[in-house]
Amino acid sequence: MPDATSWIECREVVVPRLSVRGRRVGRSVVQADEETRAHVAGAASAAAAEVAAPPVVQPDLTAAAFFDVDNTMMMGASLFWFARGLAARKYFSSRDLYRFIWQQAKFRIAGNESADDMHTIRENALAFVAGREVSEISQAGEEIYDELMADRIWSGTRVLAQKHLDAGQRVWLVTATPVELASIIAQRLGLTGTLGTVAEVVDARYTGRLVGEMMHGPAKAEAVLALAEREGLDLSRCTAYSDSANDLPMLSLCGTAVAVNPDTELRAAAKARGWTIRDFRTGRKAAKIGVPTVAAAALSGGLVGGALALRRRNKLPW
Repeated sequence: MPDATSWIECREVVVPRLSVRGRRVGRSVVQADEETRAHVAGAASAAAAEVAAPPVVQPDLTAAAFFDVDNTMMMGASLFWFARGLAARKYFSSRDLYRFIWQQAKFRIAGNESADDMHTIRENALAFVAGREVSEISQAGEEIYDELMADRIWSGTRVLAQKHLDAGQRVWLVTATPVELASIIAQRLGLTGTLGTVAEVVDARYTGRLVGEMMHGPAKAEAVLALAEREGLDLSRCTAYSDSANDLPMLSLCGTAVAVNPDTELRAAAKARGWTIRDFRTGRKAAKIGVPTVAAAALSGGLVGGALALRRRNKLPW
């Protein structure tokens, strides 16, 4: 009669794919037999199990969702964090960043810019990338997103976007941020695409000028209309999300509008029109802070806070 070792080796011939050579020779035949049977039973059960294919989302080609970015999809102003990342890489000075911050804050909030103001904003909006290769700025944008933006995505808004994706609907970001940077955000979040500000490019380099206007206010509605026509969307079945009254043209264009972290004016408009309001902020709501409008919005957008933090760290004179 074979000893335990030879018996175990014999069992390996019967079940060649189940190795038991690692067992101690001193174990009893009964224990080895039980373990082998258990192993065989488990393998057989797994092999016999029917595994259903992962569910495939049925595309809903006529419905879509449009999300503003700043203070809607992410905390603060994406263009500010981008500029701050470029300043850290010595693309321009911190003093230039300070001037850029207030220019953008005025553009975003005031809503009644003069012709001279708008001309200055258009001319300077992308001056900090003038002469740079598109590929260089795109690479920097990837790094800056990971460093400064990824942790500032509102999880609540991200869930809202995912619900549309799960329903088979396409999801676009609609933002004044340059389309290259906005596209990075969309790609990182697994969204469909972006409607953003288009910068002029000549010989694969930015000129620092815009193509047309910044994607702001009525321009967002025009972009959504053009996309809807191209993609065959039924805007009555689409949903728009924003934090700002500046986006009322886009919000009013879609069958469903949702005010996310709304400013005072949008909150009032949403209540008057029966729109859903979703506020993912904590503490005092920006709409209730009794300070001048431009300063309040700059603070809620992270513009001033980021600038002051940069100033303290670098001990700048301004």
